[in-house]
Amino acid sequence: MGIKENMLNGGDVEMLESAVRICRGYLQGAWKRITPQDVTVKRLSGGLSNILYHVELNSPEDATRPKQVLLRLYGQTHGEGALENLITESVIFTLLSERKIGPKLFGIFPGGRIEEYLPASPLKPEEMSDPELNPLVAEKVAAVHCMNVPINKEPRWIWDTIQRWLNTIEDTTPSNNPIEQELLTHDLQGELDWLKSHLSKVPSPVVFCHNDLQQGNILRHNASRDQIVIIDFEYCAYNYRGFDLANHFMEWTYDYTKPEFPYFGIHKDRYSSPQQMKKFIEVYLQALIANGNVVKPELNNVKSIMKEIKHYTLATHLLWSVWAIVQARVSKITFGYCEFAQERLTCYYKLKNEILAGSKEQICAVKRKVIELD
Repeated sequence: MGIKENMLNGGDVEMLESAVRICRGYLQGAWKRITPQDVTVKRLSGGLSNILYHVELNSPEDATRPKQVLLRLYGQTHGEGALENLITESVIFTLLSERKIGPKLFGIFPGGRIEEYLPASPLKPEEMSDPELNPLVAEKVAAVHCMNVPINKEPRWIWDTIQRWLNTIEDTTPSNNPIEQELLTHDLQGELDWLKSHLSKVPSPVVFCHNDLQQGNILRHNASRDQIVIIDFEYCAYNYRGFDLANHFMEWTYDYTKPEFPYFGIHKDRYSSPQQMKKFIEVYLQALIANGNVVKPELNNVKSIMKEIKHYTLATHLLWSVWAIVQARVSKITFGYCEFAQERLTCYYKLKNEILAGSKEQICAVKRKVIELD
């Protein structure tokens, strides 16, 4: 999450006062006595669902810890179970904090939380495919996948989440955006039903997943550039491993740092080559073993995992396209959500057609083999 240079100004007095009130209520030491004049508050970039602020004491006392924090304000919650999801996220964040996998947690309040501010920067779009950083990310992903978290372990997250967002689309008023109007002509419910059936035939282990391993959620320490931290566990849940890995590799191709509309860029040429993916998977598998995971050869091999990634990429496209349609209606964050939904849905149909064409070719090849044997 990169800091924007513009600090809060006179027009943000209400936000400044809110930040002071929250920090004063939840933090100790000098924080208990702060006024708006005692802190510097900066809006952070990098959040597409939440609004982030960096809050720092101007003259911290030597004994005061922390001297700076991250203030996270949740974005618009929507759909059935949204509040339950926020509670689950807070429980997960607390657990990860205690296990030193994620940032420290300093406070939870209605509408957000106070986190440790990490002197780190999100990976740049081009760094997502950096061969020096990939092994570090693979090891972190494996560590997350090995966790045993006290939440529901049924792999319902993909289906329940997409269904909840489809219900929100059904229950809210569409905009006049022509792209959204075109998106709504597609049978998204039918695609969800087809995808459930299709992926039921693609074995993938159920593990604790991050579910949003994009550039803004992978930080690189400023002081130690070979240290990687995964943050923002908003979408964490038990899920199919194939989704988490597929989603990460797709994120290699997107750039969310563009300053002009639609505020994202697409770089298909950055998608992982087979060699890059193979190396990532090999490091990932080694890290599973190092974390005490029992690796079953029939599923934990490069070929099998690459198959998972290809097929579960369909799920990443459908999920984020539906998410973006919802965000276009409810989010206060400036972003080309309709354009993003269109991009992901286009990719979904292209990959679906490619997979179906491949299946037909396999069936024809088998039939030809049978005829030859006869």
